[in-house]
Amino acid sequence: MPDAVTPADERDGLRADCSRCAALCCVGPAFAASTDFAIDKPAGQPCPNLRDDNGCGIHDRLRHKGFGGCAAFDCFGAGQQVVQVTFGGAVWRDSPEIAASMFTVLPVVRQLHEARWYLAEAGSLLPDGPLRQEAEHLAAVTRERAGATADVLAALDTDGFRQQVGELLGRVSATVRARVPGPGVSLPGADLVEADLAGADLRGGSLRGACLIAADLRGADLDRADLLGADLRGADVCGTLLAGSLFLTQPQVDAASGDGATTLPSVLVRPRHWAGG
Repeated sequence: MPDAVTPADERDGLRADCSRCAALCCVGPAFAASTDFAIDKPAGQPCPNLRDDNGCGIHDRLRHKGFGGCAAFDCFGAGQQVVQVTFGGAVWRDSPEIAASMFTVLPVVRQLHEARWYLAEAGSLLPDGPLRQEAEHLAAVTRERAGATADVLAALDTDGFRQQVGELLGRVSATVRARVPGPGVSLPGADLVEADLAGADLRGGSLRGACLIAADLRGADLDRADLLGADLRGADVCGTLLAGSLFLTQPQVDAASGDGATTLPSVLVRPRHWAGG
């Protein structure tokens, strides 16, 4: 019998491998001209920076060229899953008839893979017991769903699925944060745009879904703080203690601005554009 998949192994397999994709994220989604994207791009139309070999012509200059949204995007391995598994290696350039279906299922599989990332983390945070077993069971179900056919994926009730996963992660978060001494700040969904939180003690708090765009989090302590879905675009996390935070993802980190003193969970990578990165 093969060894069971550990949480760390699960997340290692949920990283984008563009060499096994077909630039789906450069074609399928629509872009709206904003601080994240320099142009408008309709859904299903290749980005003008996309080369014929599926590489990006400005990959090393994305932020400088106004495509910070592309630089921070992570498909959690959904791109290669759709190309290599869902469509058996076929690509939209060679088979235009499958293009619409590929672009339709990409965000569905991405949502499933992102959920797998969170559920793997949940399993690593919990001791043996009913809640961990529930998280591991839902992770297995999610993994199976991600391997379904294109038709099944397109028909998936994503709203219901997101609610199911979110509810479980909320219970996991509450369980883990309850171990932190003190009440912990509770600001889920809060508007904290440009908020001054420098040096703040946010340990064990809930910032789930909070809007922290351009917030000053320098030197703040977010040990076991729930950051699920928090918007960290342009947030200053220089010297911020993020290593023990809950449900932090690479796209959130890539969208923020940190330095060599910022601590990160071991499964995340320090962005190259950070000072001292």
